[in-house]
Amino acid sequence: MEKRTGIFAGDDPFVLAQSWLDDASETEPNDPNAIALSTVDATGLPNARMVLLKEIEIDAFVFYTNYESTKADELDTSGKAAFVIHWKSLRRQLRVRGMVSREDGPQADAYFNSRSLKSRLGAWASKQSRPLKSRSHLLAEVAKVTAQHGANPPRPPFWGGYRVVPVEIEFWADGEFRLHNRFQWARTHASADWVVTRLNP
Repeated sequence: MEKRTGIFAGDDPFVLAQSWLDDASETEPNDPNAIALSTVDATGLPNARMVLLKEIEIDAFVFYTNYESTKADELDTSGKAAFVIHWKSLRRQLRVRGMVSREDGPQADAYFNSRSLKSRLGAWASKQSRPLKSRSHLLAEVAKVTAQHGANPPRPPFWGGYRVVPVEIEFWADGEFRLHNRFQWARTHASADWVVTRLNP
C-alpha cells in the first residue's frame, strides 16, 4: 500500500481531520468549521444546508440544531447524513458519510451554555424551518422569551446535538492540472477497521 506523507500522513482520520480544521482556522476568513450538511426526506429527495461543526471527537463529528427543524426530522427519519467542508484558502476538502444519533445530554447543555445570551434566547424564540409572519414577529418572540427566561436561559428541550459516526471519510487536496489527491477511509460499520484507498481525481 502507498505510504501517505505530508498533509495526508497519519493513522487516525479524526486526528487528521482536526489537523486540517486547525490549519483552516489560521487561513479561512469566516467560519472554517462550516459544513454543507446533506439529508434526505421521507421520499428520498435530497436536502442540503450550511451548519457549524462544533466538535471532532475520537470517533464522530458533532453539530447542534433545533430538533423541530426540517433537518432534524430528516436526520431522525433516515438515521444517516453526509457533509462536506471546503476550505478555499487551503484548496482542500473533507467529505463524510455516516450514521447519526442525538447528543441530548450534559454535553449539549455545556455547549448551549457556552453560546452568547442572544444566541440562546434566539434558540428559544425561533420555530426553525416553519413559516414566519414577519421579522418583527420574530423579534417580539425574542422579547417574550427574554422576559420568561432572563439572563440564564436553560437549553430548550427541542434543541440539541447530532453526532455523525462515519463509515466513509475522504480527504481531498487540489493538485496541478486537476490531478487532485484523494484518499478515502472506509469501513463497513462503526467498530470495523478502516481501509484507506487512493482514488482517482
